[in-house]
Parts: sequence; structure tokens; C-alpha cells
Amino acid sequence: MPQRAERVSLPVLSVGNLSVGGTGKTPLTLYLAQTLNKTGYPNVIISRGYGGRREIDPMDVEPESNPYEAGDEPVMIARKLGANRIIVGRRRAAAALRAISRVPESKLLILDDGFQHRALHRDIDLLLLDGVRAWGNGKLLPLGNLREPMSSAGRAHALVVTRGSRAQKEKIEAWWSLYGSGGPVFYVDFRISALRNAATGERLSLPARHGPLFAFCALGHPQAFYADLLVAGLTWLGAKSFRDHQSLNPAQISDVASLAVNTGAVGLVCTEKDAVKFNACHLAASDIPIWIAEQEVINAENLAKWIIEFLTRA
Repeated sequence: MPQRAERVSLPVLSVGNLSVGGTGKTPLTLYLAQTLNKTGYPNVIISRGYGGRREIDPMDVEPESNPYEAGDEPVMIARKLGANRIIVGRRRAAAALRAISRVPESKLLILDDGFQHRALHRDIDLLLLDGVRAWGNGKLLPLGNLREPMSSAGRAHALVVTRGSRAQKEKIEAWWSLYGSGGPVFYVDFRISALRNAATGERLSLPARHGPLFAFCALGHPQAFYADLLVAGLTWLGAKSFRDHQSLNPAQISDVASLAVNTGAVGLVCTEKDAVKFNACHLAASDIPIWIAEQEVINAENLAKWIIEFLTRA
């Protein structure tokens, strides 16, 4: 008999997907946390803290928290939002209760990567779908990249198509009509808006003149990052991909820098998720600058408006 979902005293907004990696859950979660906080819904994010090895669980995540304990994405979010905005826990219901007690002024909990986590009741379930990769070959792991059958899309209140400007909208909407709940479909995009020097903090707003780069990342879908660089007008001469959430050591940074120099690149570029684990030794290992690509969500105003209207009616 399936376990009954535990309810808490605040509404819960879940951001998740059917596939493994690369749909943009973290930047969208961050965008929604910032936007809803400004529009009358102060919130706390609840995350599993994937990859973190911690003795205390659930755990508050602060800007200075150790990403090896809390997880790279939660620390990245904390550095953007500040203190008392994200809690990690293997049991998300326990993390939710901690958030309510620690931040009593909150009016909303945002569950990061929560579509499969059904032990905590969700008031709004957002299902993310990468507009370029869509559902891949439509098969479950390990033959495909789906975590559960496509029919599970019917649990979602709304479909959010990321990288929406490059999506095959008719094909996706036909899929949603077949498998979805009948809820609205929103198309949002990501944009790399600036480069930040990892060592000096120098920030270059885009578009800006910059020499050729060498890209590297440890993401679930690295090709999406490399494509986003090109869309932003940034030339990269080569790329090195590592497994999702991999913690790179200084020797690996040195090897990537050597590859970059051999291609003629004048700098390295990675994501904010990668850079959150860097220390002085990592930065010293590269003979060329390491630039961090700052990404933002665009065209998501209608999604935020719909969420607010949904919460108001509830």
C-alpha cells in the first residue's frame, strides 16, 4: 500500500522532471524563489542536497556552507539568496518542518527536484521538459533517460518547457495533450548574461568582445551548456565534460587548462554550479583565466503570474 503523502502547514510548490539531468531545474527554482519572494510569498527551498556527505540532516545551507556537505547546487542557491533560504534533507518532509520552524515568516515552500518525491504533499507540481531534447527516445532508464513512464506527466499541474525558443511546440503540445493533465504550458528560456572572473571577480556583461574560450563542466547534459554559450555569442574552441556533480581537483583543472592552451583558447569557461567548489588551489592550477558563465531565466513572467494566481485561489 503506497505511503500517504505528508502534508505541512504551508503550500508546497514542486519543480521537477521525468528525465535525468539537464532540464534547468536549479536556475528555474532560483528564479521562482526570487520572484515569488518579491511578490508577497517569502519562501524557503527544500532540496535533497545531492552529492553532499553530512552528519547533520536536515541541514541549513548558508552562503559559506561547505558544498561537499550540503551539495553544490544548494550552496550556489544560498550564495544567490542569502541566509535562511534553503534547507537540505534526505527526508524532504523533515526538511520542510525544519524550514517552517526556522523561518516562521515563510508563506511557501519550494521543493527542488520533487516530481518523484511523493512522500511530501505538493500543492503545485511543475513538470519541466527540455525543449531541445524533449523526452529523448521515450524509454525508461537504463535504455533511455526517463525516470518514470511518460503517463506520469498527468500528475503535473503545468508543463514548463525550458529552452522554449528552440522547442518544437506543436510536437510537445501534442505529447502534453496525450499524457498531461490538461494544465497550461509555459515556454521559458535561459540566457548567459555575463562572464565573471573566478579569481578577481571582474564581470563582463554580454555581449562583450572576448577571445576564444575552452568550455568545461560537470553537468547532467553538458551539451546544453555548450549550446547556450554559442547562443550568447561566446566562441569556444573545445570542451571537456565530466560526470554530473563531479568534484574536480586542481590537477584536473590544470589538465583542462593545458588542453585549452593547445587549442588556442585564451580562457576557460564553466558554470556557477562547477565553480562553487573551487578554492585558491583550483584557481592557481590554471595558467589562463577561469570565467564563470552567469545564467538567468527569461520569458517566465507568465509562469510566475500563474503560480501566484493558483496560490491565491487555494
